[in-house]
Amino acid sequence: MKKNIESSKLAYEALVNEGGMSRRDALKVMGLTGGAAMMMGAPTSAEAGPSSEKSVKIVIVGGGAGGIMAAARLVKAAPNAEITLIAPNETHLYQPGQVFMAAGLYDESDIQKSNSDLMPDGVKWVKDEVTSFDPDNNKVTTAKNGDIAYDYLVVATGIAYDYERIEGMSADLVGKNGISSVYLNDPVAGTAKGGVATAQWFKDMRKAAEAASPEKPIKVICTQPDTPIKCGGAPQKILYLSDDNLRGNGPDGGADVSKNAQFSFCKKGTTLFGVPSYNKTLVEEVTPMYGNITDKWNHVLRKIDPERKIAYFEHKYQTKGEYDPDLEEYDMIDHNEVVELEYDFIHIVPPMKPVDAVANSKLGWQKGSAKGWLECDQYTLQHRRYKNVFGIGDILGIPKGKTGGSARHHGPVMVENLINVINGKEPTAQFDGYTVCPLKTQYGEIMLAEFDYDGEAPSFPVLDPSRPRWMWWAFDLYMLKPMYWNLMMRGLM
Repeated sequence: MKKNIESSKLAYEALVNEGGMSRRDALKVMGLTGGAAMMMGAPTSAEAGPSSEKSVKIVIVGGGAGGIMAAARLVKAAPNAEITLIAPNETHLYQPGQVFMAAGLYDESDIQKSNSDLMPDGVKWVKDEVTSFDPDNNKVTTAKNGDIAYDYLVVATGIAYDYERIEGMSADLVGKNGISSVYLNDPVAGTAKGGVATAQWFKDMRKAAEAASPEKPIKVICTQPDTPIKCGGAPQKILYLSDDNLRGNGPDGGADVSKNAQFSFCKKGTTLFGVPSYNKTLVEEVTPMYGNITDKWNHVLRKIDPERKIAYFEHKYQTKGEYDPDLEEYDMIDHNEVVELEYDFIHIVPPMKPVDAVANSKLGWQKGSAKGWLECDQYTLQHRRYKNVFGIGDILGIPKGKTGGSARHHGPVMVENLINVINGKEPTAQFDGYTVCPLKTQYGEIMLAEFDYDGEAPSFPVLDPSRPRWMWWAFDLYMLKPMYWNLMMRGLM
């Protein structure tokens, strides 16, 4: 704890000295007057919103960040409600910590906590899994406890990993044949296999690079799928940190052997980040800083041969055809080819999908690119057809918001609107699309990419948000996890 406090003080001084920020704002960003006040022993409290004294049945499905935050807020806002949370997981994982596990800075035990320690008093916890939703009859069906009825429903089921969508790939391959995936975890068992495996992947890669040469470098591939994913910046976090580890900047140090490795980053599209200012920094400064990374645009992993260590990518691109003088433009010819890439090490971000119980129900979007995701209004988080149903977290079928930071912003909006509906009013609170990605560009520096439906949305615009800074690294490494456990999960921020 002493080390954490000292590091937090250093981060605070960096805000003042490096950023030219007032001490009041520096205190705010470090949470010493709110978010992280518990590190200095000061009390915190959540802003008071509307409340309801009505005796209603509220069911929350999901025991991850969204579900627990929803429960913590609802027990305060609806003291007479019968609140039931349905989730099988005995252990809660601080999932953002898996990247720090990979980087050798956290152990698995650092991101685990008993869900019973987080469950709010007054909430009935049904340790079961919801197998189907029946919104027409206001009930859910569980695997072991049959049907459970509700007056109001909060869907917080999270996201599902679909490794098998990649031909030849399965979750069992993570940690074998040079394959890793930091995302992999078992929420029921409470294990973070992806973090453990990727930490070893970092070490094995460094050992291989030390034995290689610039003439015969090791080949490393990092992938990103063409589906929505949890924390869109995580694929690049692994790319940059694993490369920086080869430069000797990881916790174990060592000589710079990065010239003995070639990295390929394969993804859909032709940008590294959807917000132009953040993308500019990544393209013009971060990637060139390493010098051994090749961005392979519109390369989506479709198949893998683990034994031969060959990855097969679908590559879509266009070329110019004949010039049309009437339209004064070229015809564009579409191409689709399979590209084979050999690798020594590959980090796979799996395709992701809504959980089956939601996707197969009337609660999911019934068509379009969002099919299967929870059909909610992107501002009120209320279901568009079933007005007694709300959502929070990764399951939401909205344009942005698949991060823990987004779920924290979902919480107060969702609860305020749910309470208003219980009280016979219209939902008026609005989620603005806030999403935050602490993009780790190297050991010791993070670009705190904050954005919403309208674009860049920095909390402290006095600091250029596109600049990677050590202060955000210290904040993320030392302060966000205790804030998560002690404030976010308690409904206090």
